[in-house]
Amino acid sequence: MAISRFLNTLTGRFLILTVIFVMAAEVMIFVPSVARYREDFLLSRLERAQIASLALLANDSLDMDLEDELLANAGVYNVVLRRNEIRQLVLSSPIPDQIHATYDLRDATGFELMRDAMVTLFDPEERVIRVIGDPVKQAGLLIEVTLPTAPLRVAMIDYGVRILTLSAVISFFTAFLLFLAVRELLVRPIRRVVGAMTSYTQAPEDTRRIIEPSAKVTELREAEQALKTMETELTSALRQKERLAQLGGAVAKVSHDLRNILTTAQLFTDRLEMSNDPAVTRAAPKLVNSIQRAVNLCETTLAFGKAEEPAPVLSGVRVAELVGEVIEGERLSIDDFDLSFAEDVPATMVIRADFEQMHRVLSNLVRNARQAIMATGKPGEIAVAAYEDDGEWVLTVTDTGPGLPPKAREHLFQPFHGGTRKGGFGLGLAIAAELVRGHGGRLLLERSDETGTAFAIHLPKGFAMTPAPASEPAQAAE
Repeated sequence: MAISRFLNTLTGRFLILTVIFVMAAEVMIFVPSVARYREDFLLSRLERAQIASLALLANDSLDMDLEDELLANAGVYNVVLRRNEIRQLVLSSPIPDQIHATYDLRDATGFELMRDAMVTLFDPEERVIRVIGDPVKQAGLLIEVTLPTAPLRVAMIDYGVRILTLSAVISFFTAFLLFLAVRELLVRPIRRVVGAMTSYTQAPEDTRRIIEPSAKVTELREAEQALKTMETELTSALRQKERLAQLGGAVAKVSHDLRNILTTAQLFTDRLEMSNDPAVTRAAPKLVNSIQRAVNLCETTLAFGKAEEPAPVLSGVRVAELVGEVIEGERLSIDDFDLSFAEDVPATMVIRADFEQMHRVLSNLVRNARQAIMATGKPGEIAVAAYEDDGEWVLTVTDTGPGLPPKAREHLFQPFHGGTRKGGFGLGLAIAAELVRGHGGRLLLERSDETGTAFAIHLPKGFAMTPAPASEPAQAAE
C-alpha cells in the first residue's frame, strides 16, 4: 500500500521514468558494445594464431603434440597465411563440422559487425566459422582461421551480463540522485505552496496567511507570485463584501427611521401646496416630488434588504423632461457660483427606461461634475446631450472640471475604492453603473483629463447589449 502511494507521487513516478530512460539508453549502447567485444575477441584469436604460426615457420620440425598445443592455445582449428602471393596452411587439426559462415574483418562495416554479433549471440547451436583478417605487423597479406562459436558466444554472454549489470547500477544511482534533486528543487516547494493554500483557505481574511514567494526556481516563483496576487485580491474582495454586508444592515436601519421622518415631512409639504405665496406654490411640487422619491428609495431598501437594485419598471420616458428636472435640481445647489448648464436633447426623444432609476443615474453624474468644478473654485460648464441610432439611445454628461483622480479611474465603478472627489466613497458611480446594467446597457467613461470628463450612457433599443470589445478605448462599467 505504501509502495502504491509512493508510485503515485511526483517523485515516485520521476524515479521510475528515470530508471526506464537510463536502461533504454544503455540497451541502445549494448548492441554496439557487444559487437565491438566480438570483433576484439576474433582479432585476438587471429593474433594468437599468427604467433603460433610464426613458431612453426621458425622451426619446421615441430611434432604433432606441440602443434596441437599451439592451436589449442590460439583457440582455433587451423591457420592459413598468405605471404608473397602464396596461400599456405601453417597449422591444422581435424574440423568437427563443416564451416557455417565466413567473416572478413578487414572491410566489415559497423552495421555488419552488429548484425553478425546478434546472430552469434542468439544462435544457441555450436558452429564452426571462418575468420579472415590482416596479419599483425604486416607479416603477410592475410591470415585466415577456423574456430568454434561456443567459446565466443559464452564470452559475449558474460560480457553482456556485466554490461547490463553495470547499466542497472548506473541507472539506479542516477535515478536516486535525480530523486533527491527533484525532491529538493520541486517537491518541497510544491508542498510549501500546497501548505500555504491550505492554511489560507482556513482563514482567508487573515493577511498573515498570504504566501510570500521564496522559491528559487523561476517557474515556481512565478506561480507563488500569481498565488499571492490572487490571495491578496480575494482577501480584499472578502473584506469589501463584509463591509457591504455591514453597510446593508446599517442602511436598512437608517432607511427605516428616515422613512418615518420623511413621511412626517411629506404631511407638512402637502399643506404648503395650499399656500397663496407664488414662490411657495412653484417650489412646493418639486419639494413634494423630492420627498416622495426619498420615501420610495427608503421603502425599496427596506423591501429588498440587500445591495442589489430592484429590476427597472420600463416605460416611455421623455428625455428632455428627465434632463430638465435633474438640471433644475442641481441649479439650486450652486447659489452664486459661476457654473452653467447646457442641454442638447431632442424635444421629442423618448426612451424605454425606469424614470426614477434613470433620474438617479443622471443625478449622480451631474452632481459629481458639479462638485468637481466647484471644488476648483473656477467657472465651468456641464453639458447633457442625447441622441439615438438604429440600435441604442445614448445620453452623455460632459464637464469642464479637472478630471478624475488616478485612484478613481483605476477603480472607477467599484464602491469603497476611492470616490471622484476627496472624502467620497465611490458609491455614486457604482450605483449608477448597476442601474444602467439593469437596463441592459453600459455606462462608459469616454475621457477624463485636465480639460474635463465625459460619461456616456448607452441603452439598447432591443435586448441587452453585448460587452464592449477589449479594444474599446472607453472604460465600461462591467
